[in-house]
Amino acid sequence: MPGENLSRDEARERAALLSVDGYEVSLDVRSAIGEAEGEGPRTFRSVTTIRFRCNEPGASSFADLIAPSVTAVSLNGRDLDPSEVFDGSRIALEDLAAENELVVDARCAYSRTGEGLHRFVDPEDGEVYLYTQYEPADSRRVFANFEQPDLKAPFRFEVRAPEEWTVWSNGVGELADGVWRFAETKPISTYITCVVAGPYHYVTDSYERTFEDGTRLEIPLGAMCRKGLAPHFDADDVFLVTKQGLDFFHDHFDYPYPFGKYDQAFVPEYNLGAMENPGLVTFREEFIFRGKVTRASYESRANVILHEMAHMWFGDLVTMEWWDDLWLKESFADFMGAFSLVGATRFTDGWITFANRRKAWAYRADQLPSTHPITADIRDLQDAKLNFDGITYAKGASVLKQLVAYVGQDAFLEGARRYFKRHAYGNTRLGDLLSVLEETSGRDMAAWSRSWLQTAGVNSLTPQVLLSEAGTVDELAVVQEAAVIAPAEHPELRPHRVAVGLYRRTAEGALERYARAEVDVDGPRTVVAELAGAEAPELVLVNDDDLTYCKTRFDETSLATLREHLGALTDPLARALCWSALWNMTRDALLPARDFAGLVMRFAGRESDIGVLQMLHAWAGSALTHYVAPEWREAGARLLGEGALRELRGAAPGSEQQLAWARFFAAVASGEPELRLLRGLLEGTEKIDGLDVDQELRWAFLEPLAAHGEADESVLAAELARDDTASGKRHQVRCLAARPSAAVKAQAWAQVVESDALSNALVEATIAGFAQASQRELLAPYAEKYFAAIERVWDERSIQIGMDVVRGLFPSLRDSQDTLEATDAWLSAHEGAAPALRRLVLEARDDLARALRGQACDAAAGR
Repeated sequence: MPGENLSRDEARERAALLSVDGYEVSLDVRSAIGEAEGEGPRTFRSVTTIRFRCNEPGASSFADLIAPSVTAVSLNGRDLDPSEVFDGSRIALEDLAAENELVVDARCAYSRTGEGLHRFVDPEDGEVYLYTQYEPADSRRVFANFEQPDLKAPFRFEVRAPEEWTVWSNGVGELADGVWRFAETKPISTYITCVVAGPYHYVTDSYERTFEDGTRLEIPLGAMCRKGLAPHFDADDVFLVTKQGLDFFHDHFDYPYPFGKYDQAFVPEYNLGAMENPGLVTFREEFIFRGKVTRASYESRANVILHEMAHMWFGDLVTMEWWDDLWLKESFADFMGAFSLVGATRFTDGWITFANRRKAWAYRADQLPSTHPITADIRDLQDAKLNFDGITYAKGASVLKQLVAYVGQDAFLEGARRYFKRHAYGNTRLGDLLSVLEETSGRDMAAWSRSWLQTAGVNSLTPQVLLSEAGTVDELAVVQEAAVIAPAEHPELRPHRVAVGLYRRTAEGALERYARAEVDVDGPRTVVAELAGAEAPELVLVNDDDLTYCKTRFDETSLATLREHLGALTDPLARALCWSALWNMTRDALLPARDFAGLVMRFAGRESDIGVLQMLHAWAGSALTHYVAPEWREAGARLLGEGALRELRGAAPGSEQQLAWARFFAAVASGEPELRLLRGLLEGTEKIDGLDVDQELRWAFLEPLAAHGEADESVLAAELARDDTASGKRHQVRCLAARPSAAVKAQAWAQVVESDALSNALVEATIAGFAQASQRELLAPYAEKYFAAIERVWDERSIQIGMDVVRGLFPSLRDSQDTLEATDAWLSAHEGAAPALRRLVLEARDDLARALRGQACDAAAGR
């Protein structure tokens, strides 16, 4: 649509011209229930009044709105012809006065893609639920506005809804004369306004705090979900973490929570993990657990609750000026999520999860050809959408952890406190943060920023150990290497504050640290003088305690020790760091994938941290799918399947380890004995002591059966009848698409690529089922179809669905040189395609090339 992709230059020009005094938004969503009004999309009425100033009277600008139709536009009492001023995404504003009032009456469309105002019909009871999701720029699908983060303003919302519904927004709401009216917000950006409406199940609590000066703060708390999920909703635990987080941030930020109430809505068909709308945070409803899950799932939910809460200060109170500085909120929220998780909740091992899971996301993103500095170059909104990535979140958070080590925790937190007070309800750039950190730490932040925030790529740190004739350490050095990422080199060597740990086995066989030194690594080689004279180590762990962001490598002795004694490492963080390093080596074709899979099968059963165990399962599955030599896949599947079953039977009955191994066993099951056991567990003819095969586990067992032709449409229909819920429908759709039939694949492809009838959640489920590692030949014809279709899909569908299709249907399972060449041919022939689309294809190409290198490494090991 013309003008839909707002550029940074346009936003800067508009921000220099306009300032916004306030919005009044009136929505009528009574059309959400009952029959749709016609052939086109189901719509609702949206009336917006914007009061704003223009510092150049007579100038022209535009407002943003994406809507099927506009009924009326009035500027300063003058009626404008909608057909002349509205082009489908922008409203032209000519001859502006010093003070202006714009009124727009439009028909906006409900969404089925999770963007804008999403409408969901619960198949269980027919109830309709609405919620909004805007980041980075979808509030314009719901009301007319100036859609950029630096034009903040107070908002007043009112909503007309069906009588039996409740409506929530950012402010406190009251129902009078059939209209929900909400208190005016503080000045906030458009993308964090929010409306949730429907017959939600709603639970309340409150948070109270008395500060040292006697000031008392009381925050009403609320939590909601669909009625169908109410029996599974553990709101007490959500409130517990919420209160712990509010205590923690009040203790450390010295700025009271600024947005009044604190509601948290768990909503259906949500594209993200969560969104930090002030006063009304939205989450994906999968955080309400329908079956038994491990402690890692509760930890993940707590982390997300705290991440979004940190945004109330980092992002909502103080907001980046443009999406270049997205990290100013996301990196901080990611870091603060882990920091508060460890400091305030029962999940005191949160840094282990961070080291093992979050950083893996960062390492992958930072080695793609699309890698970028943490402070990125964001030209437009399509760029912004793709920059919600592992660099902006997890690398940024890792770098902040390094920053805390660099300036000290007290200076870091004092800098944050000054930042909030100095820029409350305003917008900032990188320099605004660096200046307060320079004040509090006395450090020169410019050099640190250049190295860490304004360059791309991940460094590798490798120990070099020279021993004396007496068998002690003569010299231990850390060698730093820069990243080499096609098509460009990233030669930056950074300053790292690291801990280097030396490990030996005890008489009892435990592998334990006996010496540790912290050192500033700078340049290509740094000698750790403090460790000279130490006993010869069996394992040297660079970046012990995970202080910096780097790829850790091993010397030959250390790698040999890990191959034989990884399970003997007693410290869980050290173990997690070693696993992460070994996985990076596998992805870098330095360790054969079969060796990594073998290490998982030897030592994962001794892993005490359930989150690390589940990550190892994911990595082992990925190794088998992408990195082992094709001729070893069958043997590898047997290794993982037999090993998973052995661990499943040996796990403590009813334990979370047993549940994790059950899910992994289902994920890798391929042989007839394994599939027969899954059938027996489903039918009740087989039993594993302590394993409760609840509904979620039933679906996990059914997918491999469907993928191997052991569960047909009638079996899946019967299971849906047993679990006739929205969750059950998503599971059934995924299993249906997983069946090994050319007709099934053709139907799934057509539903996703040739039609927009499916909602975002069912598109995601269909894609997940379509691509099965055991069906490479069946999927072969779709490589050519993919390259023929993606530009059209990108042009015709919403960016979220476009991203899902381009990422999810890339022919990665057609892992051959032919597919690599076909990808290169598409890129060469489509140099003028949308940059965001090209980036997605480039990333998929890089993953494929990496897989082929890994397969070659693995094949060499098998010779």
